[in-house]
Parts: sequence; C-alpha cells; structure tokens
Amino acid sequence: MSTVSERDVIVVGAGPSGATAAAALAQKGWDVLLLDRHQFPRDKTCGDAVPAGAIELLWRLGMREKIEKAVERGELYPLEGMLLVSPRGHELHARFNHGQQGADSYVAPRIYFDALIQEHAVASGAEFCQGRAKEPIVENGRVVGVRAQVNGSVKEMRAKLVIGADGVTSVIARNLRPKDEQHVDGHRAVALRAYIEDIQELPKEVEFYLYKNILPGYAWIFPIGKNKANIGLGMRLDHFRKKKYNLEKMLKDFLEMPVIKKRLLRGGQLRDVATWQLNFGSQKDLQHVFDGALLVGDAAGFINPLTGGGIHNGLVSAELAAQVADDALKANNVSRAKMQVYEEQCHEHMWTSMRNSFWMQRTFMHFPILVDFLVKRMKENSALAKTFLTKL
Repeated sequence: MSTVSERDVIVVGAGPSGATAAAALAQKGWDVLLLDRHQFPRDKTCGDAVPAGAIELLWRLGMREKIEKAVERGELYPLEGMLLVSPRGHELHARFNHGQQGADSYVAPRIYFDALIQEHAVASGAEFCQGRAKEPIVENGRVVGVRAQVNGSVKEMRAKLVIGADGVTSVIARNLRPKDEQHVDGHRAVALRAYIEDIQELPKEVEFYLYKNILPGYAWIFPIGKNKANIGLGMRLDHFRKKKYNLEKMLKDFLEMPVIKKRLLRGGQLRDVATWQLNFGSQKDLQHVFDGALLVGDAAGFINPLTGGGIHNGLVSAELAAQVADDALKANNVSRAKMQVYEEQCHEHMWTSMRNSFWMQRTFMHFPILVDFLVKRMKENSALAKTFLTKL
C-alpha cells in the first residue's frame, strides 16, 4: 500500500456536486484532488432536468461561456414550459421563469453536463484522479483521508479535509453515519430511466404524469431533441416494495397509454434503460458534518421528495460546503464543531422546500383525487406547479 503526500482537500465523486465543490475550492487557492471511479465523459442515470437556478450557480463559478457553447452544440436542450397531467387526465400547462440573471432551464444529459463541470474543476486547478474510494481513513475519531483503488493497487490518500460527493451509495456516508442514522425506505425512491428516439415530443416542454398507479411518484418525458427524449418513472421505495411493482413493466404500461402510444412513431424504441435509487432530503436530523469531512449532494441526501430532482440542491450544498471548508482550512480547524454551520446553512436553504414537498407527496399517495383538484383548478402560481418548475 502506497501513500501520497497530504492534500488540502480530497473530493470523492466528480459528479455535479463534487466537481462544483472542487472547482470552488481550487479557485480559492487550495490544493484539491478530485477522485472518481470513472473517466469523463460518462453516463449517469438521471432524469437530466436542470433548473435555471442551478445554471446561474454555475455562472457564478465562471461557467457561463462553457454552458452557452454546450447549448450551441446541442448538448443542453432549453426549456420553456411544462405539462402536468393528473390521474384523471386534467392538464396544467405552466411556463418556466428565467432565473434571476436570465438563465434558462435545460434538459442536460449527464454524459455532457457532468463532463462540463468536471472539466471546469480541472481548469480551475483541481487535479483529477480515476480511482474507486474504498473507505475514509479515520484516526482518533477524525477523517484524515481516503483509501482508494487506483491502477490496480490500494493507495492511502491523505488530506486535511474530505468531501463526500459519491452519490446515493456513498462509501463516505456509509462509513461515517451510524447504521441507525441512514435513510429509511419512506424517505427513498426507486426510478427507471431510458432514452427514446421515436416519440413526438412537445418542443421545449417537459411532461409529468401523476397517474393513480404510480402515486406518490410520476412518469416523465423530457425532450432532448427532434423525436428524442429522456423517459422514465419513479416512486417512493416503501410503496414500491409494498405493491411489489416492476419498473420495466410499469414503463411498458406507460407507453401503452393511449395518450402516449399515439405519439410513438415506431412503437417506442428505447435505449440505455437503467434503474437507480434516490435519498430524499426530508428525513430529519441526518448528520452531514464530521471531524475532517463534509457530505454534499446525493451523498448527503438532498433530493427533493416530490420531484426527485437533486442537481440544484446538490450544487447549492457544494457552494455552501466550499465556503465553510474555506473558512475551516484558513483557521486550521476542520472539526465538526467548526464546520457544523454547514448543516445549519443547508437546513436554512433547503428544509422548508423538502418538508413541504414531502407533505404533498404523502398527501397525494393517500388522496389521489387531490391531485386532480390541484391540477384542474390551480394555475402555474400554485405551490404544486412552482415545486415542479423550480425543483426539477
């Protein structure tokens, strides 16, 4: 086992949250190692929707020109509105507002979007290393680095601070959070995503279908180009297990719905079908800060319970973590006591939305008729519409 010299920060996971944190800290002058098991570009199973607020956060990181060029290349598909369909077929159309600085929302396939931010982190001064994190190194109760499989051998990588950004199955979170403080099934979801290339899309409009058999979840169609879309469905994990559903069959049944089937040009040609799980940000009192370590994004569990969207919250958490980490490193104090303000800031920025979304999700599961009422009677300024518009 070999050891490398100590870094200021090791970020485990180079998805949007990890790469954002790495870029922000590298821009502040810290020696940052960005570790991920994959080379980039790489696919990531996701609905691919990115709201305007997330784009503007990346603008603050210096990525405006990069994003504009990606749009020109057709890698990011701009959105203008959404369609929300209730169990009885009532429809709510709503337009997306531009962000505070004028940004659009997009459908951004993760093979492009994640690589864009990862490349920016490297351009900002972070060093990228392909390797699989196996566990955090903990000495005297403090995280001092990670052990990782790199080029066929295990290396000890030491750092003053470790940021866990390694997703829902985070080895950092699993090793640092006690077993009785992990996410429970009532605050988790399971989802299936595919790409379809023979559907008549609604140009620049994302679609959500909240039909009875899937509540408290939904099916979606997110366009990415002419006759092309990201399509899938997801629902709360405890409900899914109780009903003993099959996601592949559920997607097939969704495609057979008359309203969808009539839009298929060749019967529904699917590719890259994949499933994944999500951890909601609605479970109380989960720890995100440890002596020598922080959790961000999906590793922390910052996914919206109603929409399943996690990119915006993940980027917000990364920006907050970078600010707290910068202060802690300057003070040469990366203790939980010093960095606990990060948990307070995350709660301030995200908890109200998470709580309200979980309440709506739970209510819809027990009272599907309420979805029909809200979609039929309410307009795009309703809480339901605003949640889907801003928390993609």
